[in-house]
Amino acid sequence: MSLLYVLLPSAVILIVAYRLYGSLLARLFRLDANAPTPAVTLRDDVDYEPIPPTLLLGQHFSAIAAAGPIVGPILAGVAFGWLPALLWILIGSIFIGGVHDFSALVASVRHQARSIAEVVRDHMSRRSYFLFLAFVWIALVYIIVAFTDITASSFIGQQVLENGQTVTGGGIATSSLLYLILPLIMGLCMRILKMPLWLATVIFVPLVGVAIWAGQLIPFDLAAVLGVSSIQAQKVWGVLLLLYCLGAAMVPMWLLLQPRGHLGGCFLYVALAGAAIGLVASDTLVAGDSQIRYPAFTQWQAGKAGSLVPMLFITIACGACSGFHSLIASGTTSKQLRRETDARPIGYGTMLLEAFVAVVSLCCVMVLAADSPLATQPPNFVYALGMGRFLEILGVPTTIGVSFALMAFTTFVYDTLDVCTRLGRYIVQELTGLTGKAGAWLGTGLTAGVPLLFLLRPSSDPAGNPVPVWRAFWSLFGASNQLLAALTLLGITVWLWRTRHEAWVWLVTGVPTVFMFVMSTWALISMTLPRFHTPEGWVLPADPVPWAGLVLLGLAGVMLVEAIRALGWFSGSGRPGAPNRLKATEWAS
Repeated sequence: MSLLYVLLPSAVILIVAYRLYGSLLARLFRLDANAPTPAVTLRDDVDYEPIPPTLLLGQHFSAIAAAGPIVGPILAGVAFGWLPALLWILIGSIFIGGVHDFSALVASVRHQARSIAEVVRDHMSRRSYFLFLAFVWIALVYIIVAFTDITASSFIGQQVLENGQTVTGGGIATSSLLYLILPLIMGLCMRILKMPLWLATVIFVPLVGVAIWAGQLIPFDLAAVLGVSSIQAQKVWGVLLLLYCLGAAMVPMWLLLQPRGHLGGCFLYVALAGAAIGLVASDTLVAGDSQIRYPAFTQWQAGKAGSLVPMLFITIACGACSGFHSLIASGTTSKQLRRETDARPIGYGTMLLEAFVAVVSLCCVMVLAADSPLATQPPNFVYALGMGRFLEILGVPTTIGVSFALMAFTTFVYDTLDVCTRLGRYIVQELTGLTGKAGAWLGTGLTAGVPLLFLLRPSSDPAGNPVPVWRAFWSLFGASNQLLAALTLLGITVWLWRTRHEAWVWLVTGVPTVFMFVMSTWALISMTLPRFHTPEGWVLPADPVPWAGLVLLGLAGVMLVEAIRALGWFSGSGRPGAPNRLKATEWAS
């Protein structure tokens, strides 16, 4: 069967879902194009600044589409087969992930662009607020650890292609460094020289292509420069990436986040379009080159990957549903939303677009034979090799195509890393009460410093076998990320019910809340318990990872109790509490 029989129907399903279910959500949430948004009423041109939806969409998409929609689908596709992964991507993104992202953005806008944690405080309790902040900060640390290490792995060694050519990690490192310089120049040109966005796009997007081409010509091989092994060089790259996070989280958004988000968004569009066109061309021009070879279903219990239920739903996070998206939506995007009606394409639409990224990533697995050695490669290389294969049909040299894909991968991650660090800074400042530069540096230092401890220490699986840091953290990241999505949906459900008191709330946000809470806690327990109970009996592990898992489970349990209390189900009356009085900032009349 051709990949087109998967790719094209998936695109149609996502487009129809955006038109139909997205329109329904806009009506249920009463989006009003004339209602003033916090970006307008609180404008300071630092944090609050209304920007065109085309610019904001690219920035938001680039921030949420990190390594998740690539790594997760590839890991799950290899472990369980492509069909379960595809079904979860499509169903999850339409009815759970898209609703999660959209409602988080609207909730933030209706609460003066404050975070989801503050929405929880308003409608649940102050204790819930601090519990939620603590949970979010731990989840951010996991995200930074996993994404930093897998990105650093792209900068070392070399990948030998089927035609004998090589793509060097040093070349990808050079391209990445050049890419980070471009948005700084672009931001200065737009801010100081008043360069219009269209002109900046025309100039700087092609320069990203030049950076990809130049990288393989002038590779920066850190292992050779320092005279260390590849493993040691990867650790050094991890440190350098965290230092980048430290600086990027402190600079104004107009200097780095906004221009890089726009460039990254354009880059992602090109990557998606190139892969889709390459797939169509491979089916029409090269007979059989886009045939599905990998099994649709492999097994329910896939060794280290665990059982399909619940592990599928936490292995594929960002491509179907991701709690991290709510942090972006309520942390930076809501402060730049020009009109309420823009929440539909930016909140719901980008989640469906990310689902398509996940489908394309899954296609890179589907073209492999069941016994292909490539299936054992790290997910970023599986993705790059698949993309290189699709782009080669369009006449793009394989080395450039693979470099392009690896650059796309690191582009996703850069946006996520510094946004995570910035959000972590806000949380530490809120928890400690420290403001000003001292609080900013403390918050940023802790958020970037704690991941450093995990990156530098040896990592192993429950059996004690050494594994890459990103692999050891990926399942835990997925479980905590999905549990964060469940808690976000929980807070939003409480808000909607207390302010609207309408039955649709339970179906639209309540059912997704229950599903994500059950699957994520189930997965977290199944990963944490074996670290404490071995065949020899109960033990106290020295590894901090399972202890963090226990803390997350405890926080989630208390949050659930707080939500039930907020709904009035502990009042003894047998019915939910009365809804709060509507506020003008919450619901448009």
